[in-house]
Order: sequence, then C-alpha cells, then structure tokens
Amino acid sequence: MIHRRWSRVLPDGAILRADVRLPEGAPPRAAVVIAHGFKGFKDWAFFPWLAERLVEEGFASVVPNFSLNGIGRDPEAFTELEAFARNTLSREVEELLLVLEGLGDGTVLPIPPERVGLLGHSRGGGDAILAAARGGVDALVTWAAVADFDRWSDEVKEEWRASGRIHVLNGRTGQQMPLDLALLEDFEANREALDIEAAASRVEAPWMILHGTGDVSVPVEEARRLARANPSARLHLVEDAGHTFEAVHPFEGVPAALREVTDHTVAHLRRHLSPSP
Repeated sequence: MIHRRWSRVLPDGAILRADVRLPEGAPPRAAVVIAHGFKGFKDWAFFPWLAERLVEEGFASVVPNFSLNGIGRDPEAFTELEAFARNTLSREVEELLLVLEGLGDGTVLPIPPERVGLLGHSRGGGDAILAAARGGVDALVTWAAVADFDRWSDEVKEEWRASGRIHVLNGRTGQQMPLDLALLEDFEANREALDIEAAASRVEAPWMILHGTGDVSVPVEEARRLARANPSARLHLVEDAGHTFEAVHPFEGVPAALREVTDHTVAHLRRHLSPSP
C-alpha cells in the first residue's frame, strides 16, 4: 500500500489536509473520499482501518481533516480549539467539494479516477449528502448520518446569540469545545442550501444508508427520514448498534457491528465503482 499526504492552503490561510492511500501497481480506477463528523478527525478509531480496507479492495482512499476541525500538530489531539470555534457547516461542504475537485483535476492522485465514491459519518454524512446532490459522485454511503443540521434548542440559540459562543463537552477527552455564533449564523443564512433532506431527494448516485438502531447521538429515525426522502436509497439497520458501531478511540479492534457496516459498504462500492467486465 502507498500512503501519501495531500494538502491545500485555503484563502484564509487554514490548511485542508488528507491522507491518501492507494494500492501498489497501476493507478486505481476508482477512489473513495471519507468525511469525518463533528468532533471527528481522519485518524479517529476506524477511519484508518476503513481506508486500508478499501485499498485492499483496489480503491484509492482519501480521508481529509476539515481545516477547522481543531486538530493541530498532534494528529489525534484537539489543540486548536479557537479554530474549531470558527468552523461552519457551509465551510465543511465546500472543503469536501474541494477534495472531490482535486480528484478530478489530478492533484490528489497521479491519474484522476474514472469513478468516485463518497462516504460520510454522522455530521460528515450530512456533508456528503449535500456534496453528492451536486453531482459528480458515482456512489454514496452514509454511516449514522444526520438528517438535519439544526440540533440546538431555542434556549441554546438564545444563549448563543447573547454570549456569542457556547461550549459542547467532548465526552472522550473531557474538553469543553467552543462554538462561535458564526456557526449558527451560517446555518440560518444558508438554511435552504444546508437542507439535508431536500438534498437527499436530489441524490442520483446509488446510495446506501447504514445506521444502528441503538444510536443515541443520531436517532435511527433520521436514517428513515433520509430513506423516505430518496426512495431509491438502500437502508440497512444494524440491530442495537450505537453511533460509532461499537468502535472506540484509540482503536481496539473491529467489533461485529463495524464489520457488518463495512461489509455492506464494500459490497455497495464494488457494485457501483468497479469497472464492468
């Protein structure tokens, strides 16, 4: 396996970075981009393992860190909390589109792939749906994806507007993660463009929706909402699985739920990204 780094400096000086993995030998004819979620990062738990599994299947895998996801020089630590505070939903979608653009123009891989898949987890699933609705994607997979970005109560929004910043607890690290008012203002100003269910109805790429019935972070009803929005999508529910399909960070092996969603993912991508005989 070949493991490379790709990066792009953005207009505000922030850097969009990605891990690029590809098989040895001839350039792969298909690539899969994987989008992490809120409080996620490219080196979290199952992402490196999943990326390598896709390479074993003959695909290139590209796993970016959103530029303001809070990860600094330590690839597994949230040391850039002020950057995390400035992140917005529109920015994440645009950065995901930049990665897809980089695949098409030959800056990410030596030769642009013939087919491109997109996989997103949690909030990254919402980002992936919005990106896929723009076209240019040959297969879509979402894991525990949100169906709506509006996840704040009226009371929280009132406090947010009054103080200009709120904090959310990172249960894994114990950190209070800051969110500036720009996040809420971006969502409210771009509510139509960030409407995940509306975008879901416009997705034309073959789509597999995977979700655990025991998910308390993103309830399984959100998967059903996405499936109703796009009846051609395939919905597969993993009985009793939680939001991360029982995976933890640091990664401690492959639980049965994670293996189940990965097997369904690989089968879907093989079907729609592998070249015809």
